[in-house]
Amino acid sequence: MPDQTTSSIVVDAAPAAVMDVIADFPAYPVWAKGVKVAEVRSSFGPEQDGRAREVFFALDVSPVKDEYTLAYQWEGDRQVTWTLAEGKMLKALDGAYELADLGGGRTEVTYRLALDVSIPMIGMIKRKGEKILIDTALKGLKQRVESLG
Repeated sequence: MPDQTTSSIVVDAAPAAVMDVIADFPAYPVWAKGVKVAEVRSSFGPEQDGRAREVFFALDVSPVKDEYTLAYQWEGDRQVTWTLAEGKMLKALDGAYELADLGGGRTEVTYRLALDVSIPMIGMIKRKGEKILIDTALKGLKQRVESLG
């Protein structure tokens, strides 16, 4: 896996509430900046709460504009990981949300992301792109979860 960028944020909600928002892909265009389309292509069975197995995205957030499909793996309300199943500009998009219950209805959400693109890009610019994507996603997730609570 390429180098990763990691960031964390504390959300005023229990892990299950946070994971419910993460798993609600059709709502991503409402709160996830740059996500124009998030369409579940296939799902797991009841043993995984019917959560998404593959999701198609249309993303337009500088420096990444692409259409791609991610494959997901869920570990209850503790972690979800994904890898790129198919992309146009992206060669790799590996990431994870890891949730830590802080007690008192608070959850630390850590977002790990590593991306690689098919066009040459200086590593520093790639890291900056990852950081923008992560920070935007974490702030949007926190706002969405807390607004629903």
